[in-house]
Amino acid sequence: MALAINKLNARGIGSLTKVGRHSDGGGLYLVVDKNGSKRWVFLYRYKDQQKEMGLGGFNSVSLAKARELAAAARAMRQAGVDPIEEKRKVVSVMPSFGEVADDFIEAMRPQFRNAKHVAQWEMTLREYAAPMRSKPVNEITTDDVLAVLKPMWLTKPETASRLRGRIERVLDAAKAKGHRSGENPALWRGHLDNLLSKRRKLSRGHHAAMAYEDVAAFMKALREREAISARALEFTVLTAARSGETFGAKWQEVDFKGAQWIVPKERMKAGREHRVPLTPAALAILKEMAELGAEPDGYIFPGQKEGRPLSGTAMEMTLRRMKVKDATKVVTVHGFRSSFRDWCGEETSFPRELAEAALAHVYGDETERAYRRGDALEKRRKLMVAWANYCEPKKPSNVLQMRRPA
Repeated sequence: MALAINKLNARGIGSLTKVGRHSDGGGLYLVVDKNGSKRWVFLYRYKDQQKEMGLGGFNSVSLAKARELAAAARAMRQAGVDPIEEKRKVVSVMPSFGEVADDFIEAMRPQFRNAKHVAQWEMTLREYAAPMRSKPVNEITTDDVLAVLKPMWLTKPETASRLRGRIERVLDAAKAKGHRSGENPALWRGHLDNLLSKRRKLSRGHHAAMAYEDVAAFMKALREREAISARALEFTVLTAARSGETFGAKWQEVDFKGAQWIVPKERMKAGREHRVPLTPAALAILKEMAELGAEPDGYIFPGQKEGRPLSGTAMEMTLRRMKVKDATKVVTVHGFRSSFRDWCGEETSFPRELAEAALAHVYGDETERAYRRGDALEKRRKLMVAWANYCEPKKPSNVLQMRRPA
């Protein structure tokens, strides 16, 4: 007598909560674990041993797909073959998720903006996706993806969102190479958006910024501090640079004769070389730092470890120690770029494109950028001198203030 199969129905299995095995017939079972998760298994006997073969999680494998997998396993068993052993043979030649991820990054390396972008991909897929790296890429399920995303989805939403997108691209690449089939378990629309809360979008200008009217007083207090991080922060404010550009700055990038700092494209967010006009105030900081050493390949703002730059959090910690806040939250280093931009728009008549160029922003459409070959260095120099003058602490009329010696 033939065994009954297809006992379960797609509508009813969604509401199953009783812990244990629920038979669909023919050796196929839906297992409900104590923690509420569900998974498909195929039970069979081989050489007088009861065996259980996993077919995937309930969220990633449909009832129809589970029946298809179970039918294939039954056919193997009827042919005298152990389905689990056959599965292992396939796995032995199947690359892991980590291997596919590494190959994908290497293939895409020429398309990435800079070395920092490559490092971000490598770090997220190595550290955050660590539980998935050793698993065969064809066995990655929705449950695997959720396991790495959920712990950070609410605490680090921006990072989690980027990680999800990178996992999706790696799995798409695996499918293109024939290592996977079916729907991508990291797909957002129509899939993970039903399982994870929608990420709150960050509002524009979310970095807390100091009002530009307060910058001069802040610079006065900052100059009273002797730490290298204080000099790095002062230099960052005067040049309207990003933190990473300051931390990675090396002496070989500085042209004292031309009074400019040339940041190579590999270290720029837009992937283009950026020339920064250096004002007398910025040059004074560099000359002060040169007292510690100015080897061409050395960092301008060195860290505690030899051959290493200042810590990535050093400037933020300086702000915290100074207890610098706006009305609601602690001011950030990046926020000083907003202070500079607000000052440009509210207090000066310099053209908008000069302010955007000073911030190394890509502006204008593609045609406009194609005709605008230069970077208006000398025009921007006037802008940065005006900014440096504005940032200069106000001096009493009858006192000549001298800069603190190195």
